[in-house]
Amino acid sequence: MSTSVDSLRREAALAIPDAHRRRPAIWAAWRVAVVILVVLLWGLTTDVVFSGNAVLSRMGPVSAIGALAEMLGEDVTLSAVTASLRRLLSGLLIATVVGVPLGLLFGSRVLVEYATAPVVQFLRMTSPLAWAPLVIVLLGSDDAPVITLIALAALWPIVLGVSSGRRALDPGAALVARSLGATRWEVLRSTVIPGLAGPLRTALRVALGIAWVVLVPAEMFGVSNGLGYAVLNARDNLDYERLAATMLLIGAIGFLLDRVLSGGRAERR
Repeated sequence: MSTSVDSLRREAALAIPDAHRRRPAIWAAWRVAVVILVVLLWGLTTDVVFSGNAVLSRMGPVSAIGALAEMLGEDVTLSAVTASLRRLLSGLLIATVVGVPLGLLFGSRVLVEYATAPVVQFLRMTSPLAWAPLVIVLLGSDDAPVITLIALAALWPIVLGVSSGRRALDPGAALVARSLGATRWEVLRSTVIPGLAGPLRTALRVALGIAWVVLVPAEMFGVSNGLGYAVLNARDNLDYERLAATMLLIGAIGFLLDRVLSGGRAERR
């Protein structure tokens, strides 16, 4: 019974992209309609429901989009985006370099995974921002603590995703390779690494989302640029139009980063 249910779910999941390809205009229209509905609700909330609120009444869609258009023409905005992306990519790179070997170890050795499970779960469930005071004491201010917090946030999704993907690999493929005289490295290169491409991409997508969320509050500690600093600066200056515009910019960049990992041709590969 469970097998038939699982097969039906897989068929339904495969039918979604097929329907999208057959009727792309209708699907695109639905997406545009949802975006328009959200913008209308946003405007209704800020301009009608909270029109008497001194803060929210200044954060409506017209004000935010106008402020965003003005911000995009400023060098300080480009500098903030560049600094945030540099820190994000540096943290993700560190998390990947550390997390992939750990994930392979945990996924290949049941005893190692079992023995380290309490420590791993404790560290995974501790908010990366809880480490901020200690990281700042050890590393000072500027980029280093922000990159460290991002790496801590992105590490465990990568470790667990790679570990789960490694356990899910068909052991028969490795046995066949070994029977043909393949060395350990050749088995890893020909069966394990290709089989982990999908799980690793999914793990990186999850890690990216968590790291991007952590980046903004992390940049409120001891840095003088970046998108998180821009949010804090707009709040301190009571510039709520610019605050809403910065929030829009953060969401838009996060959406584009997610599309790089999950959408289009890269996903089909």
